[in-house]
Amino acid sequence: MSDAYDAIVKREQEVFAPGVRRWPVALERGLGSRVWDIDGKEYIDLTAGWGVNSIGHCHPALASAIADQARTLIQTTNIVYTQPQLELAERLDRITPENIHRSFFVSSGAEANEGALKLAHRATERARFVATLGSFHGRTLGVIGMLGQEKYRARWSAIIHEGRFVPYGDLAAAESAIDEEVAAMIVEPVQGEGGVVVPPEGYLEGLASACAAAGALLILDEVQTGIGRTGRWLACNHSGVEPDILTLGKGLGGGLPIAAFMASDAVMSSIEPGDHGGTYAGNPLCSRAAATVLRVIEEEALVARAAGLGEHVRKRLQALAQRRSERVECARGLGLLVGVVLRDAGFTGSVHARTRELGVLVNLTAERVIRIFPALNIPEDELDRALDIVEAVIEKE
Repeated sequence: MSDAYDAIVKREQEVFAPGVRRWPVALERGLGSRVWDIDGKEYIDLTAGWGVNSIGHCHPALASAIADQARTLIQTTNIVYTQPQLELAERLDRITPENIHRSFFVSSGAEANEGALKLAHRATERARFVATLGSFHGRTLGVIGMLGQEKYRARWSAIIHEGRFVPYGDLAAAESAIDEEVAAMIVEPVQGEGGVVVPPEGYLEGLASACAAAGALLILDEVQTGIGRTGRWLACNHSGVEPDILTLGKGLGGGLPIAAFMASDAVMSSIEPGDHGGTYAGNPLCSRAAATVLRVIEEEALVARAAGLGEHVRKRLQALAQRRSERVECARGLGLLVGVVLRDAGFTGSVHARTRELGVLVNLTAERVIRIFPALNIPEDELDRALDIVEAVIEKE
């Protein structure tokens, strides 16, 4: 590593909380699907900032909108009307399921999921929730009780309200758990942090029916899967399921911190002023950015592009799994959310490190899954070049 990198590490060790396991990379700038570190080394970014940079790093339209809004109005209280917040809400109304109309904006996916849980409690006057094993809905105190990974949840068990957990994709288990005391079931249409797990056909439809029969609500956490990521505007569009409450985040802001929980008129009518809020909730700068992201995705037809490129990625990686079945269990996903499941968790770390050394950033999740979720507008030649490196590393390491 360079002296510049070493200096950054030393400075941070003196002032930053030790709550993050850093990669040995210090990034300085980005453009499109490429980023450069402080020494000028270039990487192809297949993480998109954890799926946040949905239209790439520093998209000109987004940078221009942010700059313009920064000169106009950055922040105000959320008890006044602003045009950017209204435009964003109207755009979301057009792309969400027919029954979903109303939005409330917050700063992160965890906050959106907390708002969804509070709304479900308010609407049903019930206090029990069902979630799935392997799920990830955020790490803040109000929602961590629904996080189906004990490694994140267990240490806080004394101070959280835990849900009842059922295996992901097991409809019978969910039906048994959803009764007249349950306010809602919260579920990801595709588990992202859990290893890019796609549920069996009919699963979401069955959950919707089970919730309706019990008078419970269905919360779909589309924080990672929404905004075109899976080749549809929302992952629930693949099944046609209309949730009672929907949460969005990550790719919505294109890099700025904004998220939303949305609901039908009937469910959202149960909310009262003061039930939820936030100093930066729906601030003009982030709202303008999010509305611009949605406009760019629409104008550049990136939802359909994500579907086509995603199919291309899966075919390549499924061929790798067949070719090197002793190393690769499978490749799975929807759209540009793809996981390569390696057979040996010990091998995964070396693959992760070696791809980074060769100039490709990928994410490791669920111990042995390489998660690939680049910008929706990544140039195809860059994507193929990055996949060439990923495949070569898996085959040769």
